[in-house]
Amino acid sequence: MADDNRTEVFVYEQIVILISCALSLLGSLLIICTYIIWTDLRTTPRKLLVFLSVTDLLSALSYSYGVGRIFDSNSVECITQGAISTFANTSSFFWTVAIAVYLYIFIVKSSQRLADSLVLYFHLISWGVPLAITVAALALQKIGYDASEVSVGWCWVSIQAPDHVLWMLLTGKIWEILAYVILPVLYILIKSHIHKAHAALSEYRPILHSNPVSSSFSAMADRKLTLIPIIFISLRIWSTVRFLLLLLDSPARQNPVLVTLHGIGNTFQGAANCIMFVLCTKPVRVRLVALLCCRSISSHGVTESQSQHRGGGDAPSHAEDRNRPQVLGE
Repeated sequence: MADDNRTEVFVYEQIVILISCALSLLGSLLIICTYIIWTDLRTTPRKLLVFLSVTDLLSALSYSYGVGRIFDSNSVECITQGAISTFANTSSFFWTVAIAVYLYIFIVKSSQRLADSLVLYFHLISWGVPLAITVAALALQKIGYDASEVSVGWCWVSIQAPDHVLWMLLTGKIWEILAYVILPVLYILIKSHIHKAHAALSEYRPILHSNPVSSSFSAMADRKLTLIPIIFISLRIWSTVRFLLLLLDSPARQNPVLVTLHGIGNTFQGAANCIMFVLCTKPVRVRLVALLCCRSISSHGVTESQSQHRGGGDAPSHAEDRNRPQVLGE
């Protein structure tokens, strides 16, 4: 493809997308760290969200490198970055669908055992298929410079490959389009079931057994998890639009607004998940704020606590921690 057909990436677009990458990177790390720090958050739905966050983290890293470099040839760096983003991006599609499938079986079919038994298959498919596709694309030299025709500075499928449309489908777009069909169907079925069985939600959430409050938190978390497909579609649709415009050979694919939305959509999912399942989830948010506050005043708090203990004062009570219900934390 001639250089005059290259989609120009402006400096302001680079800045906006790099900020989006940074937020997604931080958001993904925060989801992973909260899972590691608090053991009672290590439920299967939360674990699936962590795997999705790992792919979002890899995507953010690879995309930020590509946007920062703005590749203009099939260099080794370009191909390496393109391979990493291809694997991470495709894996993200599979994990997003896997979460929806898990929730459908868990909530609608009321079978935690069946849902949990699928986790191994989720791993085999969500890691294995993207890896196989990426290795095949690398072996056949299909990954490389794409003139930002369906990217924003980063590398993906080489635009010079005669069968580049086929490989764009295989390395992402076909899975993305399938997700647009599968996710809304599962989402509607889940929401319909929850609406009909609202009064008996605890019966459909056999994750926790400690107390009724735990079941209520679990139900709330499950409802939030169903929003993952909505986040996915609203962010990813812009890249699909640009792909369709490429097939139509429309110059509209180079529109700066559309290019910016594409860049944000491909890089912001980690941040969006963090906002939904950490910052906007009270149990996790309260713990996070308490952790940060405790660290900031530790030098004063530890001294005061030790003084009270030596003086026969009341020791800090852990009754609240013992009585606090375990939650999914999503």
